[in-house]
Amino acid sequence: MKRISSSWTFYYKRVFPAIWFGFFLLFIILSLLGIRGASRTPPVPFFIVPIVMMIFGYFFMRKLVFDLADQVWDGGDSLLVRNRGEEQRVALADIKNVNYSPFMHPARVVLSLRRKTAFGDQIAFCAPMRFLPFSSSPIITDLIDRVDAARQK
Repeated sequence: MKRISSSWTFYYKRVFPAIWFGFFLLFIILSLLGIRGASRTPPVPFFIVPIVMMIFGYFFMRKLVFDLADQVWDGGDSLLVRNRGEEQRVALADIKNVNYSPFMHPARVVLSLRRKTAFGDQIAFCAPMRFLPFSSSPIITDLIDRVDAARQK
C-alpha cells in the first residue's frame, strides 16, 4: 500500500494549533503579569485582540484542519483511512466525487462518499507536499482517474 496523504498532517492537526493557542495564552498571561508589576491596567487591546484571534483560529481550524484524516493509504481498488485510532476501508466505486484544492496550504482533498462511514459521508485529508506548490499532484490526479474508472464499471 502507498500512502497518499501528507506526512505533515500530525503537524497541521496537533502541533500548529498548540502553538497558535499557546502563543495567545502566553500573550494574555504576560499582559496580566505586567499589570501586577506596573500597578496600572494595560490597554484593552492586549486582551481583546488575542481572544479574538483565538476565536478566529478555532473556527478556521475547525472548518479546515480538525476534520482531516490522519492517514490515507491507497490499496489499489480501495483506500484505507485512519483517523483517531479507527480504520475504515473505502472502495473506489463508493466515492462519488473527489474535490482537490491545490491552491490551499496545505493542499486539501475531500472525498464525497455514496454511503456513510465511521467518519461521515465526507473524508478530508492533506495531499502530499509538492516541490512546486501550485502544481497539481500526480498522485491525486491518478486517484481521480481511478475513481472515475471504478464508477463507470
